[in-house]
Amino acid sequence: MKLIIKQWLILLPLFGLIIGHAQEGSISGTVSSTDGTIGNIQIKLLESDFQTTTNNSGFFILENIPVGSYTLQISDLLYKPYQEKIQIIENESLDMDIYLEERKEEMDLNDIVISGTMKAVQRDKSPVPVEVYSQTYFKKNPTPNMFEALQNVNGVRPQVNCNVCNTGDIHINGLEGPYTMVLIDGMPIVSSLGTVYGLSGIPNALIERIEVVKGPASSLYGSEAVGGLINIITKKTKNADKFSADVMATSWQEYNADLGYKFNIGENVDVLTGVNYYNYSNPIDNNDDNFTDVTLQDRISVFQKWNFKRPENRLFSIAGRYLYEDRWGGDMNWNKSYRGGEEVYGESIYTSRAELIGNYQLPLNEKMFFSFSFISHDQDSRYGSTSYIADQKIGFGQLTWDKKAGMHDLLTGVALRYTYYDDNTPATLGDGNLNIPEKDWLPGIFIQDEMNVAPGHNLLLGMRYDHNQVHGNIFTPRVAYKWQVNSNNILRLNAGTGFRVVNLFTEDHAALTGARDVVIENDLEPEKSYNANLNFIKKIHTNSGALINLDASAFYTYFNNRIVPDYDTNPQQIIYDNLDGHAESKGISLNSEIKFRNGLDIILGATLMENTITENGVTEEPEFAENFMGTWAASYKINAWNLAIDYTGNVYSPMNLPLVSDLDPRKPESPWWSIQNIQLTYDGLDNFEIYGGVKNLLNWTPNEGNPFIIARTNDPFDQEVDFDQEGNAIATPENPYALVFDPAYVYASNQGIRGFLGLRYIIR
Repeated sequence: MKLIIKQWLILLPLFGLIIGHAQEGSISGTVSSTDGTIGNIQIKLLESDFQTTTNNSGFFILENIPVGSYTLQISDLLYKPYQEKIQIIENESLDMDIYLEERKEEMDLNDIVISGTMKAVQRDKSPVPVEVYSQTYFKKNPTPNMFEALQNVNGVRPQVNCNVCNTGDIHINGLEGPYTMVLIDGMPIVSSLGTVYGLSGIPNALIERIEVVKGPASSLYGSEAVGGLINIITKKTKNADKFSADVMATSWQEYNADLGYKFNIGENVDVLTGVNYYNYSNPIDNNDDNFTDVTLQDRISVFQKWNFKRPENRLFSIAGRYLYEDRWGGDMNWNKSYRGGEEVYGESIYTSRAELIGNYQLPLNEKMFFSFSFISHDQDSRYGSTSYIADQKIGFGQLTWDKKAGMHDLLTGVALRYTYYDDNTPATLGDGNLNIPEKDWLPGIFIQDEMNVAPGHNLLLGMRYDHNQVHGNIFTPRVAYKWQVNSNNILRLNAGTGFRVVNLFTEDHAALTGARDVVIENDLEPEKSYNANLNFIKKIHTNSGALINLDASAFYTYFNNRIVPDYDTNPQQIIYDNLDGHAESKGISLNSEIKFRNGLDIILGATLMENTITENGVTEEPEFAENFMGTWAASYKINAWNLAIDYTGNVYSPMNLPLVSDLDPRKPESPWWSIQNIQLTYDGLDNFEIYGGVKNLLNWTPNEGNPFIIARTNDPFDQEVDFDQEGNAIATPENPYALVFDPAYVYASNQGIRGFLGLRYIIR
């Protein structure tokens, strides 16, 4: 009996091991995506400590797992989250084939774009290179308007044109703002007067993405799309949040609020509404010139978009926006009682702007769309004692037919644009000093044919014809070729022409300020350009699991009849004339995005360019044109703390600046300069995000190294300036540098370092 008990005591641990082993199971399998198997990806069993990593062939195995229910989880930066409930059964091995979908990120080649060909296509299918920036990208450096937000887009620079009123325009690849067309949902909304004042107040909460096309797009979009276009795409009502609120304040006492909400009217109408309010009412003079460093603003903008459900999912949407802005800058002692007078200098601009855009698909078997827009822009301005009051109305209609026929993908259309413009300047002064508003009709027709000439090879041919009532017939051809070597390598070649009909008084802020007289030497002819662009996109998966997107371009543009303002011949004048020669813009650019598996995301951009003007055999670089610019955004998410860190910035090379006289002590060119920002975002609360940080970390402003920025702020009406017979200022003991008042020496904001804090609330 003792022997039997002793034998059982010896065998009991062995039975325990056998029983324990019998209550275990295992899992094995392969993880893959559209690009094949995925190596070095982490797999976890929730409710346990079991985890492993796939090998180079995407294979994994987990053994000795206790019997029970688990959740298998794969969470990776490059792929959509994957979870699956599994059951471990005694002595069985579970075999799994797991397929992961790639995430859609800011620079993903699968983004849907419309700007390149005026039709919705996947970005990698478009023969025209289009850069896409999502709302997520702009949240890395939150700003109160899209003008400031574009400072972190490579090759794009918001140019401040006036040190006093801080208005500006958008430069692409070093070309001035009037060469850039800005669209909202594909409609030419922001142009002419709106180029100077209309970029503010577009509610950021309603923006889905921004598409950027660099190079002429006149064959599709007509005049103004010479240097490129920026298309602001608003959210579809079905994709928008039910309610969103984003409020932000800075240590400079700037306050910004974005509200968005959507609702339904019956079963067939969805309505999306957005409201933006911005206020800055705290005059600051850190550079001690007795003038405001930053313009004071009080602005409200209301946007509403209606989407109608129709049979066969035909499109019909209509949207409207109203903006009112009151801004002023100038002498720190200025108030509205001095508006338009000569006692205290101030620049005061009241802007009232209404926009209407729509897109309607005709109830036909053919795919035909009628799109339309209307703009009413009223501006009441005082630049010191100079009054500029303008009224502009633009109506636009376009009918397009999208037709596939065999290997041909055709897009044809007719367009009609009507512009009414009236102001109190010589621009609308006719014979007998009678005021004659401009009324221009611009009809156009275009055709585009995209052909799949061979597997992976696409050819696009386009032509546009416009008839201008002053300048006559204008043709703008276009050709584009795309070679998709494989899913990770795409090569594009684009070439085309562009044209631009100029209206100085609606496009060039320097012509409005009254600080200089405007002289137009001859009848201005439309500018013409010829452009070529070579683009290469490459997508790289590294062995460590990182994803690298590369987007490289080389560009060249040649201009005839370019209109260049002459600030140097007479410091009291701005002389405009068509160039007796030519101008060139050329360069290379690179955008790259690197996504690491540990959550670090780095976006880098660099553009090396040269802009020159050749006249009478002499080649010079124009003013306000940098030779190099770089941008970056580095982001990292600490998941355990629900904390995201964003470090963004830009850097610019020197550019030529306008001086008032040969004795002007200010530097003739800007230094290397950089604006850098850092932000922390906490999203550990349901429906809430709290964000804050510091803007302009280096506290850089243009007055560094200069005795002053604005010339003669002590005498802005030039009452104590002596002039010679030719109108040139004379050096005197009171005016030793022979200066006149001039706010044109500007290339960036005077706003220094500041903290910011914001709160977002979202109901999805």
